[in-house]
Amino acid sequence: MATLKAPNQVSHVEDAEKIKKACVGWGTDEKVIVSILAHRTATQRKLIRLAYEEIYQQDLIDQLQSELSGDFERVICSWVLDPPQRQAVLANQAIHKSKPDYRVIAEIACCDSAEDLLAVKRAYKYKYKRSLEEDVAAHTTGNIRKLLVALVSSFRYDGSEVNERLAYREATIVHDEIRSAAEYNLEEVIRVLCTRSKPQLIATFNHYKDISGTSITKSLKGEPANEFLAACRLVIRIIKNPIKHFEKVVRHAIAGLGTDEDALSRVIVTRAEKDLKEIKKLYFNKNNASLEKAVANDTSGDYRDFLLALLGAEESV
Repeated sequence: MATLKAPNQVSHVEDAEKIKKACVGWGTDEKVIVSILAHRTATQRKLIRLAYEEIYQQDLIDQLQSELSGDFERVICSWVLDPPQRQAVLANQAIHKSKPDYRVIAEIACCDSAEDLLAVKRAYKYKYKRSLEEDVAAHTTGNIRKLLVALVSSFRYDGSEVNERLAYREATIVHDEIRSAAEYNLEEVIRVLCTRSKPQLIATFNHYKDISGTSITKSLKGEPANEFLAACRLVIRIIKNPIKHFEKVVRHAIAGLGTDEDALSRVIVTRAEKDLKEIKKLYFNKNNASLEKAVANDTSGDYRDFLLALLGAEESV
C-alpha cells in the first residue's frame, strides 16, 4: 500500500502559482514546495507541471533545479517526473556510473509489470535517443551483460497461472546446469529468469529447493567478487519478495557512519505510491524502530522533511 497522502481534488493552476511565488524574491520558500508536491499524486504532479509551463513558459523541473540544491533538489526533481521518466533517468544514471549499478537495472526490470517496463523503455528512448537495451549492452560485459540485456528486453506474462510440470522441468534443467556449468556460464538460468512470469518462477524456485535440498540463491553462491552470480541472486530475491529487497536497501542506506542518500531517495520516491507502507512495516519488524524515526535521525533540513512527508509522517518524529 502507498504512504502518499494527497487530496482528491486540487487546483493545478493554484498549485503552480503557489510554487512560482515560493521561488521568486530573495529566498526560496522550500516549506511551501514540500507542502504541495509531497502531497500530490503522479497525475496531479503532471498537471501541475503542465500548468506551470503554460502559465510561465518554463519547465517546473528547470525552475526547481535553479532554486534548490543538494539532496533536496535531486529528490524533489525526481519526484516531479512521471514515473516512467523517473525510472528512465535512474537507469541512465546507473548505467553511466564508473561501475554500472546492476541493482538499479534489476529493480526496474523485475519489480513492476511488463507494461511498466515497456513505458520506461519508451521514455528512455525518447529522452536519450537510444534504447535502454543498447545502453546496457554498451556499458556491461560478459555474463552480466547477457543477464541485464535479457532482463530489460523481457515482456513477462503478468497472469497468475502456473504450469507446475513446466516449473519442475525447468527447475531440473537449472539445477543440472548450476551443478555442472564451467565458470558459471548459466545460459538456461538466464533464459528462465528473464522469460517466465513471476508466479511461474516462484514455483520453479520451490521445485528447485525440493530437488536440490537447498535454495537456488544458496546454490548460486560463488567467489565474493563474482558480480554475475551476485546479480543472479539479486534478481531471484527481487522476484521472490520485492518488499524484503527494498527494506534491505533502505536499511543498508541508513546503517553505518554515512547515509547513502541516492539509495534512500530511490526507494522512498519510487515506492511511495506503490508499497512503501509494507516496506515500513517490515523495517519496523526487523529493526524494532520506525523507518520514519531512522530517516529523521539520519537526514536533515528540507530533504528530511520531504522524505518524511512521502513516508506519511505529518509531524517531526
